[in-house]
Amino acid sequence: MIWEIKIYRLTIIDFTLPLLIVLIVGLITTPFALNDFQKLFNYTKKSSLYFWTFFQSTVSWGFIFCSIFMFSNYYLASTDIKTKTYEIIDRSSLAGRKYHREERKPTFEIDYNGKKKELVFSHKFYHNMNTYQIVELDIKEGFFGFDILIEQKLK
Repeated sequence: MIWEIKIYRLTIIDFTLPLLIVLIVGLITTPFALNDFQKLFNYTKKSSLYFWTFFQSTVSWGFIFCSIFMFSNYYLASTDIKTKTYEIIDRSSLAGRKYHREERKPTFEIDYNGKKKELVFSHKFYHNMNTYQIVELDIKEGFFGFDILIEQKLK
């Protein structure tokens, strides 16, 4: 699932679309798994049976379909690369990885065509993060029309 988060960070897409894909696919696949759950587990309450079947279907099939959607958009993208510049709206930072918590990663929020997008940079940019005013992005269009970040530069 870590790779899907990396692909999500590189894709300009609203969070609600992948979430809706996961939930709708989970809802659609629940009736197919319900019969198997009734055979495997002895639930006295029907509500528990429905909940755990929906939960399992959402986590397994929902995330599989969401991954297929995100990977298709990313790996089947066009080859035309465009360069665009955006003004930085807000700054914050994330803690570093395990045993390197002090290596904070700066995050910059930009307004990307009316959508807020948070960009995460290497910890090397943390100490000078307040001096940067503009982010330059190399972008290509994904298979489903959602833009993909190829390269990001701070200026």
